[in-house]
Amino acid sequence: MTKQISSTHEPWEKYYGPNLGYVQEQYERYQEDPASVEASYRELFERFGAPPQYRASNVPASFESEGTALDSQSLKKAVAASKLVWNIRTYGHLAADIDPIGLDEQPQVSFLEPKEVGLSEQDLASLPASLIWEEAPEGVVTGLDAIRRLREVYTGTTAYEFSHVHDEKERDWLNQRAELQTANGGLTPEERKALLERLVQVEQFEEFLHRTFVGQKRFSIEGIDMLVPVMDELVRGFSKAGAEHVLMGMAHRGRLNVLAHVLGKPYGRIFSEFHHAPNKDLMPSEGSMGINFGWTGDVKYHLGEKRAIGEEGKTRLTLANNPSHLEYVDPVVEGFARAAQEDRSQPGYPKQNTNSAASILVHGDAAFPGEGVVAETLNFNQLPGYQNGGTVHIIANNRLGFTTESGDSRSTHYASDLAKGYEIPIVHVNADDPEACIAAVRLACEYRMTFKKDFVIDLIGYRRYGHNETDDPETTQPLIYKKVRAHDTAATIFSKKLHKSGLIGERGLEELREKIVAVFKEEYEQMKNGKQGASHPFPFASSIDETPLESVKTSVELDKLRSINENLLKRPETFNVYPKLERILQRRSNAFDDGEKVDWGQAETLAFATILSDGTPIRISGQDVERATFAHRNLVLHDSQTGETYCPLHELPEANASFAIHNSPLSEASVIGFEYGYNVYSPQTMVIWEAQYGDFANAGQVLLDQFVMPGRSKWAQKSSLIMLLPHGYEGQGPEHSSARLERYLQLAGENNCTVVSLTSAAQYFHLLRRQAAMTTREDAKPLVVMSPKSLIRNPRVASSASDFTDGSFKSTIEQAGLGDAPDRVTRVLMCSGKIAVELEDAIEKDTEADWSWLHILRIEQLYPFPAREVSDFLERFNNLEEIYWVQEEPHNMGAWRYIDPNIRSVAPKGVEVSYTGRPERSSPASGYQHIHTFEQQKIIQTALGQNQNTSKKNQMSLGR
Repeated sequence: MTKQISSTHEPWEKYYGPNLGYVQEQYERYQEDPASVEASYRELFERFGAPPQYRASNVPASFESEGTALDSQSLKKAVAASKLVWNIRTYGHLAADIDPIGLDEQPQVSFLEPKEVGLSEQDLASLPASLIWEEAPEGVVTGLDAIRRLREVYTGTTAYEFSHVHDEKERDWLNQRAELQTANGGLTPEERKALLERLVQVEQFEEFLHRTFVGQKRFSIEGIDMLVPVMDELVRGFSKAGAEHVLMGMAHRGRLNVLAHVLGKPYGRIFSEFHHAPNKDLMPSEGSMGINFGWTGDVKYHLGEKRAIGEEGKTRLTLANNPSHLEYVDPVVEGFARAAQEDRSQPGYPKQNTNSAASILVHGDAAFPGEGVVAETLNFNQLPGYQNGGTVHIIANNRLGFTTESGDSRSTHYASDLAKGYEIPIVHVNADDPEACIAAVRLACEYRMTFKKDFVIDLIGYRRYGHNETDDPETTQPLIYKKVRAHDTAATIFSKKLHKSGLIGERGLEELREKIVAVFKEEYEQMKNGKQGASHPFPFASSIDETPLESVKTSVELDKLRSINENLLKRPETFNVYPKLERILQRRSNAFDDGEKVDWGQAETLAFATILSDGTPIRISGQDVERATFAHRNLVLHDSQTGETYCPLHELPEANASFAIHNSPLSEASVIGFEYGYNVYSPQTMVIWEAQYGDFANAGQVLLDQFVMPGRSKWAQKSSLIMLLPHGYEGQGPEHSSARLERYLQLAGENNCTVVSLTSAAQYFHLLRRQAAMTTREDAKPLVVMSPKSLIRNPRVASSASDFTDGSFKSTIEQAGLGDAPDRVTRVLMCSGKIAVELEDAIEKDTEADWSWLHILRIEQLYPFPAREVSDFLERFNNLEEIYWVQEEPHNMGAWRYIDPNIRSVAPKGVEVSYTGRPERSSPASGYQHIHTFEQQKIIQTALGQNQNTSKKNQMSLGR
C-alpha cells in the first residue's frame, strides 16, 4: 500500500543541497519527456508538481550562515562538484605518489580535474565546502578548499581503494577515517623519533649481516624497511585492543629482521646461526645436527618464533614456520587464530571471541596474485567455520619476483587487485613515507576491530639486492637497479625530514647508527666467545614411544554406550526429521541388542560422543561433512518443514567439551592448512578433515608435503590431525577410486604418522578413541585413514556390541574361519581395506571349496608396519610356500612397493612373496564399469586360485 502524504511540501523535506539539485534536474527532464525519468520520479512530479527552487528548511544551517543564494544553477554546480568528489575518492589512487623510486611514469588522471565535470576553480570557490563535503575539517571553507584538500588526501603518498566495498555505511566509514586521519596530522614528536630509531635498527641489522657474513643468503628487508615498524604498530594496536594472541605468517623476505625486532629473537642466536656455532647440539637452524633426536631441522629463514609482550606478557606473539612454498602458510595462520579465539570447554559449538586473537599475513607482491592458495584463504573472510574476525594482509611489494617484473607476473594493475573480489579494503602506501605507513596501519587496525573483516596494506617499496644476496639483479633489471643504487634508504629520507623540523640534530642519524652498530658488535663478540647464542635449545621431539599406544584403553562400558545411543536419537518434539532419514536413524536404536550390529556411521558417531564425554573437544570439517558425501553421518539434521538445523552431539547430556562441524568451501589446500594450523595451536583438540573423495587431497599436496607430514621433523611441531580419505575401487573411474595411498606411505618416516585402511566399524571406533587420547601426548602424530565408500553400509563391516565394550584397535586381523589347521596352510594372502572384504565374500560363497590350504591376514595399520604381529602370525605355518600381497590399485600404486620389503623382512626363509593386483598404470583406474568388474574379479580369482596345487603360472598377477 502506498503511504498517503498529507502535505504538498512533505515529499521535498528530505531533499537539500546536491540532492535537491538532482531532483530539479530530473524535473527539467520530466518536462521535456516524462518517459526519460524513472517511474518513481514521474509519480512524484505528477502528484506534487515542481520541486522548490530554494527553501531554508531544505538546506543545512551551515549553508545559510555562508549567505550563499542557492538557486538552481548553484545547486547544479554542487551536483557536479559532488561528482568530482566521488571521482577523487574512487580514482585518486591512480594519481597517488606511491612509487618510491619512480619505476612507472606518473599517469595523468584527467577526470580528477574540475573541468572534467564542467566546473572552473571560480565555480568551486563560490560554493560552501559543506555543500560537497559534509565532514569538511576546520579551515576548509569553500568548495575549492574542499577539492584541494581531498586531492591531498587521495593522491598523496597513500592511495585508497574503497569503491569496491559494496556496503555503503562501511565505505563511508572508510572514507571518513582516511580523511580524518589526514586532517588530524601525523605522529607526535616522540613517536617520530622512536620510529626513526627503529628504522635505523632495521637498516643497520641488514648492513651488519651483509658485512659480517659475506655471501650468505638472508633475503634482506632493504627497500621495504617499514615492514618492521608496520608490524610493530599492528601488534601494539591489537594488544591495546585486548588481543591475547597475535598470529603472524610470512615468507622469507625480511624474516630475519622481523624475528629480531618484532619477535625479539636475540641477535646472538641469529648471528650464531650464520656463524655455524660449534655448540651445534643446541643450534637447530642449520639442518645438519640432531640426527639422533628424530628430527632434521630447517634453514634459519624458514623458522618461526614466539614472544610475550605487554603488561605481564598478556599478549603472545607467534610467527609461524614456513617453507619455501611462499603463501601456503596463510591458511595455517588463519587456523592458528581461530583456535586461539575459541573456548572449547562447553558442549555445542565453541564460543568464539574474535577480539582475543588477531592475525597478520605478509605476502610477496608476485605471490599474492600468483599463488591460488591466497584466493582460497581470502575466501575464509566471512565463512562461519573459518572466519576469525579479520586478518590484516601486508603486501611486501618490492615490484619484482625472482627476476620477473610485474608485467610478466600478473594481469592486474596492482598486486592487491585479487582482494577486490572479496570486498576487502585496500590501502597502497609509499614505503619511503613512514608516517603515512603508520597511519595506514592504524586505519587497518581500527577497521578490523570495528567490522571484523580483512584489510590489505600494499606496502610499496623496492628490493635493494637480488632475490637473495648471492644473486646479481643487474643482469636482468639494469635500469631498475641503477635507480636503486642511487636511492637513499628510508631511514636517511626520514632523518632529513626530522632534521628539517628540528627534531634531531645534524649528526642525529649518524649518532643513532653508531649506537646501534655497537650493540651488534658486542652481541657478535659475545656469541663468538660462547657467551650467547645457544641459550634457547630447540624443543626436540625425542621421546617418541615412551608409552605404547596399545596400552590406551579405548573400550567403553555397554551401559554407557546404550545411554549415549539413546540420547543421540532424541529430538525436540517440534523438530521434523526428513522421514526417510528418520527411519534410517531409528534403526540404530536396537544396535546393542543381541544379534544386532553397529554400522560404520553409527560407530563414528558413538566414538565422537564418547570422546566428548571424556572432555576432548572435536572439530571436523570438509566438503559436505555435515551429511557426508555418502550420507552416512547426518550429524546436522535439517527440519523438513522449517529448514532449521539440529545437531544431536550439541545436546548430548554426557558431552563435556565442544563439537564443531563445518561444511568447508570447495578448497583442499587452504582447508587442510587451516585445520593443521588449528590443531597445532590447539593440540588438545581432536581435529578431522574429510575429503569429499580421497584423491581430492591432491589439490593440497603442498600442505601434506611441507607441513602435515614433516612438521615434527623440521620444526618439532605437534599435530594429531586426522584425514579421512574415501578410498576404494568401485567402477567410478580414475578420479573417484584412489586416495593415493602410495603418496602417504612414501611420506611416512621417523614414526611421523599413522596410515590405516580398516575393515570393521569397531576398528574405526577404537582408532578414533586412540587418536583422541594421543592429543595430550608428546608423540602426537597425524592419522591418515583410507576411509570406505561402499563398505560404509556393507553388513560385513558392521560390528557387534562386544567389539566395542571389550575390544581395542588391532593393527592386524586374521580372516575368521581360515587357518584352523596351520600345518595345511601353504598360501597366505595379505591385504587391507575393501579387497579383504571382497575376498571374504568370495570364500563364503564358494561353499564347496576346501580352504584349509589358505589363510588371510588383514593389515589394518600399514604404517608403522606391524612387523611383530605379522611375524608372529607367519611363524605358525610350518609348510608355508607363498605370500601374496593383494590390492585393488595398480602395481605402481597402492601399498605394494612400500609393503613388499616390509613383508620380506619378516617372511620365513624360502617363502616367496608375490603381488596380485592391477598391472602398472599411469591412471589410477579404468573409466569403464565392465573393465573394472572384470579386473576386480580377476584379482580375486588369482589370489584365491583353484586349489592349493594351482601352478605358479596361473597365480601370477594381471600385470606379470
